[in-house]
Amino acid sequence: MTDRSLADALAAADSPTQLLRANPGRHPYPVESEFTNWIEEVRSWREACSLSDLSHHQKDLYVEGPDALEVFADLGINDFGGFEPGQAKQFVACNPDGYVIGDAILFYLDDGRLKLTGTPVAPDWVEYNLETGDYDATAEADERYHDKDEPHRTFRYQLQGPDALDTMRDAVEGSLPEIPFFNFEDVTIGGVEVRALRHAMASNAGFEIWGPWAERDAVRGAILDAGESYGIRQLGEKSYKAQGQEKGWIARPLPAIFGDSMAAYREWLDADSYEATSTLGGSFDPDDVSEFYLNPIELGYERFVDFDHDFVGRDAVSEMAQVPQREKVTLVWDDDDVVELFTSLLRDGETYKYFDLPMPYWAVFHYDEVLRGDETVGVSKYFGYTYNERSVLSLALVDSEYSDPGTEVTLVWGEPGGTSPNPKVEDHVQTEITATVAPNPYVDLDE
Repeated sequence: MTDRSLADALAAADSPTQLLRANPGRHPYPVESEFTNWIEEVRSWREACSLSDLSHHQKDLYVEGPDALEVFADLGINDFGGFEPGQAKQFVACNPDGYVIGDAILFYLDDGRLKLTGTPVAPDWVEYNLETGDYDATAEADERYHDKDEPHRTFRYQLQGPDALDTMRDAVEGSLPEIPFFNFEDVTIGGVEVRALRHAMASNAGFEIWGPWAERDAVRGAILDAGESYGIRQLGEKSYKAQGQEKGWIARPLPAIFGDSMAAYREWLDADSYEATSTLGGSFDPDDVSEFYLNPIELGYERFVDFDHDFVGRDAVSEMAQVPQREKVTLVWDDDDVVELFTSLLRDGETYKYFDLPMPYWAVFHYDEVLRGDETVGVSKYFGYTYNERSVLSLALVDSEYSDPGTEVTLVWGEPGGTSPNPKVEDHVQTEITATVAPNPYVDLDE
């Protein structure tokens, strides 16, 4: 912790983008790079089942009291009607202008007790509003592992793939209850009582399992034993990061917190907070930081916006829903252009931005410019190579007239000017990648 705020850090910088581009790379991820090898691990969630350790890199915010649900309803775009203990939902919070601050998974644990889990962005915003608002509720934060000395209160594992359901049935002591989608129930694994959330990724049944930190090894061992006959693989950092392109979820938008209406919040946030220390990268380089903001309609969240309740940004989001927005798509990178990135490393002279496999990751908030001719028509966000599709894919938002599958666009690859104060970025020259628009999500296993 520091006595300086995000506002102080911004005052010492030329602009929000200058501050964020100068941050030193990514946040550490305390899981082995590979448990076996990343290609087998990537194959596992399509061919067998995979086990991911999500215990370290996300923040849990426990909110308790008579007004515990009220604060989420005041801040979230979601429909909270009928929301009950044993259920979860993707919580999305916006600023007063309707742009996304952040999202996370909200678990309704018990009457008057909820937990918000995700990157610190959404939990921080909720914690701030609890401290400064008139709510009969308290918050207790369980910070990420690198924001404190002690371990997390709970472990959290994700089981995914076509054999995940059978693995879960074999791992659970007794019978596995029928858990509806995005509901959770108590089960026993390895002699430990845990909670299991039912979800899905790329059309496969999946589960998130959490319980006491001290029992993490016993539970992990029981799941691995149960999945051995199905070919279970533990996902290392490389393979875990490569799921997003298939899943279709656009992660880590730049938090929309740098306008005048959010000044008090920037005074509250520490200068060493996630929002202040995360790196901005990519070729998209507008003059105003607000050009990086994304809205819930273009991100595909319109399906669960509830305009029948008042929430921060409601009027602005309602106006956004009435006019055409950019469309969420997948971009399939041209194979020859991808090969050229590697070829540049094998000849004399300047090289293009290095593309690590399966996913180069030098910035938390990554935005690449998407062109049609000389016109900017969108931004590309989450990107990387997927062995399952033998392609480099990225998740993008493009103007609706260029969103039809088969449309060709151009992605600008490399940092502005081919350099960056970020020490994770080598000097390079920008280049252009031809990309073809495809549906999002790209993978639909139900077809």
